[in-house]
Amino acid sequence: MVVVGGGPAGLAVALGCARAGMDVAVCEKRTGVIDKACGEGLMPGAVRALAALGIDPPGHPIEGITYRQGAMAAHAAFRAGPGRGVRRTALHDAMREEVLRHGVPVLPIAVTGISQHGDHVRAGGLRARYLIGADGLHSVVRGLAGLTKDGTGRLAGTLRWGLRRHYALAPVTNAVEVTWAARSEAYVTPVGPDTVGVAILSSMRGGFTEQLTAFPELASWISGAEPVSTVRGAGPLRQRASKRVAGRVLLVGDAAGYVDALTGEGLALALTTAAELVRCLRADRPSDYDRAWKRTSRRSRWLTETLLWTRGRPALARRIVPATVRAPRLFSTIVDQLAR
Repeated sequence: MVVVGGGPAGLAVALGCARAGMDVAVCEKRTGVIDKACGEGLMPGAVRALAALGIDPPGHPIEGITYRQGAMAAHAAFRAGPGRGVRRTALHDAMREEVLRHGVPVLPIAVTGISQHGDHVRAGGLRARYLIGADGLHSVVRGLAGLTKDGTGRLAGTLRWGLRRHYALAPVTNAVEVTWAARSEAYVTPVGPDTVGVAILSSMRGGFTEQLTAFPELASWISGAEPVSTVRGAGPLRQRASKRVAGRVLLVGDAAGYVDALTGEGLALALTTAAELVRCLRADRPSDYDRAWKRTSRRSRWLTETLLWTRGRPALARRIVPATVRAPRLFSTIVDQLAR
């Protein structure tokens, strides 16, 4: 197998293939530890999926999710065990170390073309039985395989982007704190005993400092803190794929299609669908993977699409947090679904 992309999804596939006795190589043009703008909160399901791969990255325990809007707040604890706030660089380092320990080569190759044949596929000067595209939101492999679907980046007439920065601050809770503003959300995630990550998702373009003005209390809290990372951005977040399999090319992670980071399930979904992909390859039934991907991701996609649809309608959006305050059991049930 050749895996294009050395992020968490690609490394999970590579590790799963190696543990199943397959020969696999990873093509990743970026060298060293890879960072990415993300909320960095691992749901309990993601923690379990990593443990199944023998990976235990350092971080800070997360016991639930809190929604805030003005003076209102609703909290839901995880029922299925703790999650974990993990710096993206720490996660990548732990996964890459495990992949290398299994003898999987990570090659500094940029794939710019793919040719498929009856019994193999060629890319980056390599020949393989199957090629897995795990190269992120703006996947080159997805385009080369003809799997990019029209309408990329749009839902309810909006585009959304993400920004993230870390600060030297002790966490005040063991929860991911989500503050809602008119057109954006701010996520504060504890990732260490003295570090928090602040991520902002928004339908407005603008720099990190400009986006913070929508969250005056958060801006005041971090105003005197030392930034310990640069601002990283990602987007547009909405990316669509027509399907996940084209001959001997398969897509996983963000490359397979992405809705939004609103529910914080991206890493958990990437890991669980990566496991499904490996299962299909072990059975030599790659054509089963698209159906398996849809089944595995259905709950996550439905919840995210529903929340994002509501988010795109101002009259409904401003009622989201009040609804969680009035119906704590429903909020707890939804968070439990997300946490699985």
